[in-house]
Amino acid sequence: MSEAEVDPHVVDMGNDEEEEEVGEDLYTEDFMQRDYQPNEEMDRYDSADLDDEPLDERSFDQIMADRRAAEAALDDRDEVGSFNSPVNRRTRNRKLPAFLDEHDESEDSRPRQRARVDEPGNQMPDDETEEEDEDDGADMYNIVGNLRTWVSRDDVRRFIARKFRQFLLTYVNPKNQGGQPEYVRLINDMVSANKCSLEIDYTEYLHAYTNLAIWLADAPESILEVMEEVLQTVVLKLYPNYGKIHERVHVRVTNLPVFDQIRDIRKTHLNCLIRIGGVVTRRSGVFPQLMQVKYDCNKCGATLGPFFQNTSKEIKVGSCPECQSRGPFSVNVEETIYRNYQKLTLQESPGIVPAGRLPRYKEVILLDDLIDCARPGEEIEITGIYTNNFDLALNTKNGFPVFATVVEANHVSKKQDLFSAYKLTEEDKLEIEKLAKDPRIGERIIKSIAPSIYGHENIKTAIALAMFGGQEKNVQGKHRLRGDINILLLGDPGTAKSQFLKYVEKTAQRAVYTTGKGASAVGLTAAVHKDPVTREWTLEGGALVLADRGICLIDEFDKMNDQDRVSIHEAMEQQSISISKAGIVTSLQARCSVIAAANPVGGRYDSGKTFALNVELTDPILSRFDILLVVKDTVDPVIDEMLARFVVDSHFKSHPNIAKDQTPETAANTDPEILSQDMLRKYITYAKLYVFPKLHDADLDKVALVYADLRRESMFGQGVPIAVRHIESMIRIAEAHARMHLRQYVLEDDVDMAIRVLLDSFIATQKYGVQKALQKSFKKYMTYKRDFNELLLHLLRGLVKDALRFDELMTMPGPRLSVVHVKITDLEAKAREYNILDLQPFFNSRQFLGANFTLDVGAGVVKHPVA
Repeated sequence: MSEAEVDPHVVDMGNDEEEEEVGEDLYTEDFMQRDYQPNEEMDRYDSADLDDEPLDERSFDQIMADRRAAEAALDDRDEVGSFNSPVNRRTRNRKLPAFLDEHDESEDSRPRQRARVDEPGNQMPDDETEEEDEDDGADMYNIVGNLRTWVSRDDVRRFIARKFRQFLLTYVNPKNQGGQPEYVRLINDMVSANKCSLEIDYTEYLHAYTNLAIWLADAPESILEVMEEVLQTVVLKLYPNYGKIHERVHVRVTNLPVFDQIRDIRKTHLNCLIRIGGVVTRRSGVFPQLMQVKYDCNKCGATLGPFFQNTSKEIKVGSCPECQSRGPFSVNVEETIYRNYQKLTLQESPGIVPAGRLPRYKEVILLDDLIDCARPGEEIEITGIYTNNFDLALNTKNGFPVFATVVEANHVSKKQDLFSAYKLTEEDKLEIEKLAKDPRIGERIIKSIAPSIYGHENIKTAIALAMFGGQEKNVQGKHRLRGDINILLLGDPGTAKSQFLKYVEKTAQRAVYTTGKGASAVGLTAAVHKDPVTREWTLEGGALVLADRGICLIDEFDKMNDQDRVSIHEAMEQQSISISKAGIVTSLQARCSVIAAANPVGGRYDSGKTFALNVELTDPILSRFDILLVVKDTVDPVIDEMLARFVVDSHFKSHPNIAKDQTPETAANTDPEILSQDMLRKYITYAKLYVFPKLHDADLDKVALVYADLRRESMFGQGVPIAVRHIESMIRIAEAHARMHLRQYVLEDDVDMAIRVLLDSFIATQKYGVQKALQKSFKKYMTYKRDFNELLLHLLRGLVKDALRFDELMTMPGPRLSVVHVKITDLEAKAREYNILDLQPFFNSRQFLGANFTLDVGAGVVKHPVA
């Protein structure tokens, strides 16, 4: 059998023609006509398929109600049988066939995604979903590759958003007894204050989610973007209309535990969250920065975008998708979204610069609501992202490619500004109001001023009055009377003048410290210089402008040049600084108290000379000081011994080893009447915010009489001339004393204290012989509320020692005294040497009783038991 032949037993070789004749040919010429011919047998309907029922007689509303009910039943069925339902979620793994689990390894190798993506604004998930989140979280924390790439994944971003939403809604501060969520309360406070930033405490976030907090510090840009989206959703869910007030809400990270110096920042800090501090030296203007930009094609008119602008480089359009042209393009001003932009120069604080080094600086970028939060001269702390941007000028200068580094600020806090550092809580207000009810609160505050300095009660009183300040008045918005009190300390060297100024700098709400030789006229008032960026003339405020609503401290006031000293005349009385330089004509506010310290001519004050011969200050500048304090270093054995003991004890207690070993004993020896510095700051803040004293008509008569007497005496004396300004000084001092006691009205006690302070100031500037005569004339005012208890106690103890020594000499072999008797007449004679005439307040004081003394009025002696 050849290859071409076919075996007939294998293949059936039938006749093709017979096979074709078996079927019917449907495609004949007349098949269409035959198909439509009538056929009675076939042309009938089956009765089973016919609907003989009448039409639906229901109304349209009834039909729609039935339809909604049916759809609700279907939805319930779908929810029960859905893939992501709680029932099927627990059983879906075991319902899958075994062969699917064996071969589908790729699905198990990656984190399982949820069937339904939760948006940040959804409700908190149920318990089963929480359990699933915990399972997902274990995989999310296993970082694959770079952290910044990892946190940019969609599933990781959803995980971070879910955890942060849970933190915002559920975190409870352990110190909060009520158990209210901390950040829900802070969001309510933010909305009520109409702000657009929420401060998140990093330590609290670290305690709640340790890994996510570490991610926030290492990859802050991506995570802060997710956190702000979540916060925006939570705020809009609580307050749906808040988006009409603020388009965006920002997350501000505070209390970052690691603090870096500007000179210690290296490449490891790049693109990380850092916290640095320093002094603001320069501040630019506020510019609008492109945040979301749209372009118009000038050829076809199409709108391109939006393009999201970052701070490092400008976004440019390549080609138009409509007409494929490469430009030109113009910015669509109407649809482009801008944000505020400002640049600061932050310089290292002078106290932390190493010896022999120059302070370094860093550029800081402020965006959105952070602008104008700090002024030049203020010391601030910045938490932000340390990033870099390309700078062509820097590359040209160095000759090789480098990047300029800046800090994009996320949070700014001031160190010296009291109103930002001290936010009074309800507990603070209750404690302050309780303190104000103490009748001796004025004496306690004066005693709390610079407690490490012995004596100088008149200086402490004047400083306390200046820190509280009087009430400024605007007469119908046309004429303004200052309420700040100016003080001049004039005295011998070694009388702690500079220490007082340094104490005020650390305690006052806002204080600027400068020295006479280190300050020029423009340094005190204002300077005009050319901005290095814009090449325009700009105005920069000096010390008096920076101390607006605060205190300006000028040391070595007598060392200033006369031209520089004249420049502050306007600032001290009108409290404004007028500038007319380089085409800039304006007036700056300088509403501050001035506390100046100066030395007399020749170094020491000579009481035998007139005041004009002791100082090189003109009458115009002297009359602008409300209180003149002459501090003399006189020789007095009793007071010198008390001062020496105080200094030795202070050095002994201040030693670091003694402070650690004997803290309870030291605390027990301190005076309980002295307020802590922190409490004193809060008290002053409360008084300035809520207390505005008013005058009474009855109080003005006494002021007018005293002023007339002082004017008459000043004509014959050779001290400071009394002018009309001193009437205003008395009123300001009385208002400050009323504010010190948190009183809304000026009482007679306040006027008496103001008269006493002004008389002390006036009499101290007279010659020695005139002082005695004036003290007798105004004796009833001079002794008002003056505290002589410490001096009298020291004198009484000296009399006890003399009595014991006399008894020891008289009875050498015999028994010693058990109780020492000191005659009251002897104590009165000693007190009369110091112009103290009334001893009854001392006998009733806490110092007298606490020193184990008893008064026997009948015998006319003071008894003291001998140990």
